[in-house]
Amino acid sequence: MATDVLAQLQRWGAELGFSQIGVAGVDLTDAEPGLLAWLAAGFHGSMDYMQRHGTKRARPAELLPGTLSVVTARMDYLPRTTPMGWQGIEFDRLQHPNTGTVSLYARGRDYHKVVRHRLQQLAQKLAQHLGPLGHRAFTDSAPVLEAELATRSGQGWRGKHTLVLNREAGSMFFLGEIYLDIALAPTKPVEPHCGTCVACITACPTQAIVAPYQLDARRCISYLTIEHAGSIDPALRPLMGNRIYGCDDCQLACPWNKFAKVSRLADFDERAGLNGQALAALLLWSEDEFLKRTEGSPVRRIGHERWVRNVAVAAGNALAAGRSDESVVKALQQLQVHASPLVREHVQWALAQA
Repeated sequence: MATDVLAQLQRWGAELGFSQIGVAGVDLTDAEPGLLAWLAAGFHGSMDYMQRHGTKRARPAELLPGTLSVVTARMDYLPRTTPMGWQGIEFDRLQHPNTGTVSLYARGRDYHKVVRHRLQQLAQKLAQHLGPLGHRAFTDSAPVLEAELATRSGQGWRGKHTLVLNREAGSMFFLGEIYLDIALAPTKPVEPHCGTCVACITACPTQAIVAPYQLDARRCISYLTIEHAGSIDPALRPLMGNRIYGCDDCQLACPWNKFAKVSRLADFDERAGLNGQALAALLLWSEDEFLKRTEGSPVRRIGHERWVRNVAVAAGNALAAGRSDESVVKALQQLQVHASPLVREHVQWALAQA
């Protein structure tokens, strides 16, 4: 019966666009010391919710009482038109300082909506098959140890950059979970295959990977441009280059990502007008224009203020490199009277880089 349920989940998952389905148990107590040590080191930065949730992340039954097992899923997100040699192409984008670079995962539709909706459909199919059951779907939306659950259920192994790696798919995928009040047999984990490779550690622009499997989020460009709401450390700003939303460098450098798969869904196709756009134009987006252009995109979650802050840092780096034009300076000068003190601070810093 258990084998039949797993096989059904895998068939339905494939139909819904998932690349792999697994099952994990709910006893994650041996993961708690590592989580608590990471929090104690302050590596979570200003993500206060990480501290508030504490060990709840490692205790599924505390988050959703009655949980007995967890269905895990991964979904590839590279746009369907991604060309061969995409890693080199993405690295090349970083050599064009007058344009902004948006992380690959954020160039299409908001994954929270796509993955969670399809996880809910998967859970509904299971309920129709087995009868009424308690369930809840998550994707980067609650205190869940996603990478831990993924590795325990065989989705891949934990890379030295702390992301999950898969031999057939690299790391360019989203993770999601369904907490269930029925006990399903766990699927087997896989062996790690990073070996002596440290490409991700070497590639990190801000040296945020402080040791293998240890990420200091306070230095991570993804954290700085997305999660962090305040002023960006002036010492880190020059290291951010033209990355205005997220950073893919550790994944671009990873040899396993030569096996990364493109998505089967149109949802993650790249939308025009976000990535690779001129900084001078991005700086002058009004809030209304920002909201219009980012509708349905994960970029919208940072809000207009942080968006302008990020673009101002990129503009300052372009000026420092001596590779910017007068349009960037004029755009920054217009923002000197911006209503936000946060924006004004970063604009003044940017202008000082000329």
